[in-house]
Amino acid sequence: MEKHYYFDRNLLALSAHNNMLCSKLSSALTTLERYRFIEGKDGALIPAWVDANGTAHTLHSLISPEREAEKITASICSEGYIILFGLGAGFVAQAALKKNNVEKLLVIDYDIDGIAELLCSKEYIELFSDPRFSLLVDAKYNDIVSYILENYMPCLHNGIRVIPLRARCDFDEEHFLPAADAVRSAINRVSQDYSVQAYFGLRWFSNIVRNITSAEAQQGFIPPVRNAAICAAGPSLDIQLELLQKKQNELFIIATDTALGSLIAAGIKPNAVISIDCQHISYLHFMYNGFNRLSKIPLFLDLASPPLLTEASEKSFFFSSGHPLSRYISLVFKDLISIDTSGGNVSYAAVSLAEKLGAKKIELYGADFAYPEGITYTKGAYFYPYLQKRATRFNPSVSQAADFLFKNSTLKKTITKNSYYYETNSLASYREKIEEQACKSEAQIIHIAGQGAPVNIPLKPKTISLNNVTKVFFGGKTRTSAASFLCDYKAKIASLPLLKGSVSEYIFMLGQDERLVWTTLIPVAAALKQREKINSANILVERIKSFCIAEIERTSR
Repeated sequence: MEKHYYFDRNLLALSAHNNMLCSKLSSALTTLERYRFIEGKDGALIPAWVDANGTAHTLHSLISPEREAEKITASICSEGYIILFGLGAGFVAQAALKKNNVEKLLVIDYDIDGIAELLCSKEYIELFSDPRFSLLVDAKYNDIVSYILENYMPCLHNGIRVIPLRARCDFDEEHFLPAADAVRSAINRVSQDYSVQAYFGLRWFSNIVRNITSAEAQQGFIPPVRNAAICAAGPSLDIQLELLQKKQNELFIIATDTALGSLIAAGIKPNAVISIDCQHISYLHFMYNGFNRLSKIPLFLDLASPPLLTEASEKSFFFSSGHPLSRYISLVFKDLISIDTSGGNVSYAAVSLAEKLGAKKIELYGADFAYPEGITYTKGAYFYPYLQKRATRFNPSVSQAADFLFKNSTLKKTITKNSYYYETNSLASYREKIEEQACKSEAQIIHIAGQGAPVNIPLKPKTISLNNVTKVFFGGKTRTSAASFLCDYKAKIASLPLLKGSVSEYIFMLGQDERLVWTTLIPVAAALKQREKINSANILVERIKSFCIAEIERTSR
C-alpha cells in the first residue's frame, strides 16, 4: 500500500509539468528490481543501482546523504542552469535548488522502470512541484539537444553546469556518455547563437520593426524553378564565370549579395539576389555595383535586413528567418515565406530559397569555403573598392587585405596537389552545414569544384519532375495594418509582468500570448546584457522592455 501511496502522489505532483512522462510511468513495471533500497544511518532509504552482474551500488552516502549532496553542489557558483545526470533519491537535486542563483534544474536519467521504482520508494513532491525542476527519462541524443536549445538562455541563466551522480553514471556509461556528448553539442550551439545574438540582437530588432511598413505592401510571385545556380563570392567564381555564361539560359541564377558585382561585370544578369546580413555595410554590395541599373531583379531580404536595401529593387521580397520576432510577425501580422538561415552564411540561405522555388537541381558556383592562395573574395566583390577607398601610402589595400586574412586566430593552411588554401573554423562550419543541407534536401545539389576546400555532397537518384510544383507567392495578405500591429505589439511588451522569483517561474506563469511576445525579445536580452553588463535578471527584463518600446515609438515619428 505504501508503494502505491508514494507512486500516486509523486505522479500527481509531476503531472503539473510533464503529463507525457506521467503516462509512461503509469505503464512502467516496478517489479524488475532495478534498484535495491538500503536504510541509511539517519533512517533514509538509499537507492542502490543494480548492475548487469546483480551487484548493487549505492547512489548516496549511507551516513549523511544530505551533507554529501551539499558538498557535491558546493562547486556551483554563479551558474543558474544545472544539469544533473541521475535522479537517485533527489538529495543532490534538492541541494542544488536551495542555492538562490539556480534558475533551472534538469535531471537526465534512464530506464523508465527504474525511475518508477524510485517513485515508489519515497516522496519527491517538493522536488516535482518546483517550477525550476525538469526530468528527462530515456531521452535520445536529439531530444536532449532540442530541450537545452529551447530552454537554456545564457543571458538570463548566467552559465550552465553539469553534475553527474557518479555511482549512477559509472555503471551505465552506455547511456550517460552519449548524453554528455549531447549536452556538449547543445552548449556549443547555444554559445555560438548567443555570441551572434549579443552582437546583432539590437540591430535585428531595430531593422525588423522598421521594415514592417515596407513588408505590408509587398506582393508578388515567382514562377516554379527547375534548375538553379547559386553564385557565392569565393575567388573560384572568377574562373567559373565562363561556364556559367554558357549555361545561364538553362539556369535560374540566384546571386548572393557579395557575388553580385562579379556577375554584373561579366554581363550575367541574375534572376534573383539574396541578402541576409543585418549590417548597413550590406548596402555596399549594391552601391558599388550599380544595382539600380538592374532594379527589376527580385531582391530577397531577411526581414532583419537594413531598411535602406528595400530601395535597391522595385521587386524586393522579405522572408522570415529563424529570428523569433520574424516568426511572430509571420504568425500574427502577415504570412512570410520561411527561409532557412541556420547555416550562418548567405549561400546556405540561397539554397533554401532555391528549394522553396521548387528547384530539383542546384549548382553551387564560387562556393570555396576557404581562401585559395590567400585570396578572400571574387574580383567583383565590394571588398576591394572598399579597401582602396581606405588605402593610404602607409597602409595600402594589399596590406589591409592581408590583415583581414591573418587576423583570424583559427586560420589553418592546407596544401593541395597544385596549390594551397586557408580555412577558418567559421568557413569549415559553413561547409559542413552545406554538406548536411545537401544530404537532407530533396534536390540534387552539385558543387562546381574550384580552388577552395573540397565539398562532399553525395549523388542522388534522378530528380523528380516539376509537374506538381506551382508558382510561389511572396508576401501574403496582412491580417492588420503595420501601424496597428506595432501599436499592439508595443502594448503587449509594456504589459509583460515584472520578473519576481526565478526565470523559470516567470516563464511558467506567462500566458501563451505573453510567452510568444517574450520569446521575440530574447536576442535583445543577449545584446543588452553584453553591452550594459546587467547581472540582475529583473533589471534586465525591464531594460529590454524600455529599449524595445522606444525603438517601436521611433518608427512612428
